Amino acid sequence: MHNRAMETIAIGCGAGFSGDRVEAAGPVVRTLVARGGPAALIFENLAERTLALQHLARRANPALGYEPLLLDELRPILADCVKHGITIVGNFGAANPQGAAAAILALAKELGLQPPRVAVVSGDDLSDERGRVLVRAQLGASFDEGHFVCANAYQGAVEIAAAIRDGAQVVVTGRVADPSLVLGPALAHYDWPLDDWDRLAGATMAGHLLECGAQVTGGYFADPGRKDVPDLANVGFPTAEIFEDGTCIVSKADGTGGLVDTRTVKEQLLYELHDPAAYLTPDVVADITQATVTQVGPDRVKLAGVRGHARPATLKALAYFDGGWLGEGEISYAGVQAEARARLAMEVLRERLHGVLDLRFDLVGICSIVGDDGGRLLASQEAGSATDVRLRVAGKHADGAAVDRMLRELTALYTCGPGGGGGVRTGKRQRLSNRAVLIPRELLPARHEFA
Repeated sequence: MHNRAMETIAIGCGAGFSGDRVEAAGPVVRTLVARGGPAALIFENLAERTLALQHLARRANPALGYEPLLLDELRPILADCVKHGITIVGNFGAANPQGAAAAILALAKELGLQPPRVAVVSGDDLSDERGRVLVRAQLGASFDEGHFVCANAYQGAVEIAAAIRDGAQVVVTGRVADPSLVLGPALAHYDWPLDDWDRLAGATMAGHLLECGAQVTGGYFADPGRKDVPDLANVGFPTAEIFEDGTCIVSKADGTGGLVDTRTVKEQLLYELHDPAAYLTPDVVADITQATVTQVGPDRVKLAGVRGHARPATLKALAYFDGGWLGEGEISYAGVQAEARARLAMEVLRERLHGVLDLRFDLVGICSIVGDDGGRLLASQEAGSATDVRLRVAGKHADGAAVDRMLRELTALYTCGPGGGGGVRTGKRQRLSNRAVLIPRELLPARHEFA
């Protein structure tokens, strides 16, 4: 790709999180093909807990640990991307990048394609003994060896770019910073110096705009009557044309619903930005305080004026520990006195489980989203006359048996009263806690190899 640097590069987003719509990438790829020229497609599949849960999945089955929807995401678009030279970059490797690479090669064979060149970027996983030593050095006595699950560092774009320069058609990563998925292809294409901070920062913020998928094309923006978005049911995923100076124009897939305007871009630009003057990434510290956001056409917005500063000397890593168990269950009450019966059920559970485990109660439809773990808001409200109420109880404990008891007590409300309860649903899952650490980057070299 980098030998066509006189042309601009277009980068599209095919997923903004694990579990995103698997058909979303199709219109993006068709748009990139119609545009022609250098292009890449990113899949951003990792949140913090997502990666830790995939480590647990790999423990249970060494063949797993990568994005569960990987093949569903790639099956519709792999052939077109290979045919038209659209580089695929995804952190869908999660806890098992080699497994993901093998699955992609198997998919290509199933589709009758020549094996694509699949590169695996590593260096993020700190779950082995060497990694534990590095994390333990930062956490000291608070490092809980017996409950340690995994640790991963946020790698950057440099090794993604190196893999693309070496001919990768698909780049599989584990944990990298989300914007680095976009900066990597741009860096490979333009071959910017690694201390050209303004250009790196501009492309990084383009990545920040793309990383959450439809959030920038109206999905997270939509609020009927206040911020209307056309054809939201068919919201298109975003693309960005990144220019040699690091500026970009954000748009969306052709023929799709949604909206790209200065408001959607500004909202996403500020999303999860702790300091607009110093957005820390492994590649650069971006400063958007002087940035401009300009509508340049229908569903086309230009971002310019991003400044950059030298990258941090450390890489952030998250260490995860077994946090015990979480259980939750629900039961519905309807009709006359529904709210009173739901509140009585709540008190029955509170009394029967007193001293067993910490509980949270919610009355869905009355006090849930804005409620608090201690139940103070719910307790301060007088019982009303709601006729459609769903009681939710959640409890946590280091011992799964305590959670099991809570769920049995909830189920027992069917016949033990109050009357008229139904539609019981229960669930139990392992909890994870995390600690963030900063590790000198020279101790965490990234590398790539071909599968």
